[in-house]
Amino acid sequence: MHKYENTPQGRVVRDLVARVYNDNLIGRKLKNGEMRKRMSEPEWKVPAGYSFSVIEQTNFAMEFLEPEEPNDRLVILQLHGGGYVGNMINAYRNFAGLLSELGQRACVLSPDYRVAPEDPYPAALEDAVVSYNWLLDNGYTEDQIVLAGASAGGGLEMALCMYLKDQKRRLPAGIVAMSPWTDLTRSGSSYHENFHKDVVFGNTTDSLIFNKEYVRDEDTTNPYISPLYGSFADFPPMLIQVGGDEMLRSDSELVAKKAKEAGVKVRLSVYEGMFHVFQMALLMIPESRTAWREVGKFLTVIQDEKETRFYGEE
Repeated sequence: MHKYENTPQGRVVRDLVARVYNDNLIGRKLKNGEMRKRMSEPEWKVPAGYSFSVIEQTNFAMEFLEPEEPNDRLVILQLHGGGYVGNMINAYRNFAGLLSELGQRACVLSPDYRVAPEDPYPAALEDAVVSYNWLLDNGYTEDQIVLAGASAGGGLEMALCMYLKDQKRRLPAGIVAMSPWTDLTRSGSSYHENFHKDVVFGNTTDSLIFNKEYVRDEDTTNPYISPLYGSFADFPPMLIQVGGDEMLRSDSELVAKKAKEAGVKVRLSVYEGMFHVFQMALLMIPESRTAWREVGKFLTVIQDEKETRFYGEE
């Protein structure tokens, strides 16, 4: 496990986030996902030097960000967060741009997969499979694909690998998981230890992580819903990042432990004092800058299978 200390700048941003989420009206709607469902945003500005296209599928749409002279050795399949109830937002389009840059101008495919309550499990997983297949049908190979996901998307990418493995299919080359939601049973100790520390989900059970709209009456120990309960044998290398104050911290720690025991290369990085998907701060605070640099290093290392130092203790 790699730990990063909380910086003064990080504490300031955490406290600002806490003020917003503690607001009696806005904070409640943010925590329970009501605002996330209704979010409307201005049109996203495509970065210079990139083309952006929307690819319609039968049940959903995918967004493809392609740089001029793209890196033909790597493509990133990004699965956005939102507690399985929120659609694609500009924050994750910004993630796509940064992932592309850190991947040395890699193309990024971001499915706007179906979400609950209209489309509960297994809709999101089905759309993730369709997106993975689309990349293969369009000339990419499994060893060129890296999955990247935050929150629910981080759990979904692991569920996708669980599914592919059960189908005896080849897995992608790597996984980047930011604050992944891997245990919808909420069995980890951090759900109790960080209940009053978590500025995004804490101090209430009226929040996205207690929401049943996605799973309904399904078994929450199903590995396609909670990957923690599946086998990580033969999984690709993983970079897992999580905030130290998150209620979901255990989701990352338990998955990393289980994957390592199965022989998987895993780098687990805990950013002390940080909140859920703090990487949304992009390059504004030291913690998120370090996290994104780590992602860039992972995307470089993943193309060199002989490199192992990145995953071990430094």
